[in-house]
Amino acid sequence: MTRTELADEIREVIYECAPELEGVALNEDTVINTDTAIDSMGFTLVICRLEAKYDIRIPNRQWQKLQTFGDVVSAIESRIK
Repeated sequence: MTRTELADEIREVIYECAPELEGVALNEDTVINTDTAIDSMGFTLVICRLEAKYDIRIPNRQWQKLQTFGDVVSAIESRIK
């Protein structure tokens, strides 16, 4: 799977968790909490869904470091390879 394909799948999960964002462009440098207005509970839901979808675990201490959409893609990408 390419990074672009992975990013597309992650976008779909985000849109499922936050349907109000449907159609909002999410690119590599989109800051999750400020540019999308996803709060911490919404972000937790996104991460949990991504962990389940890809059968991975992202340590809680790393969640705080995931600032941008690109950070999320990189975190998933590094665990599914």
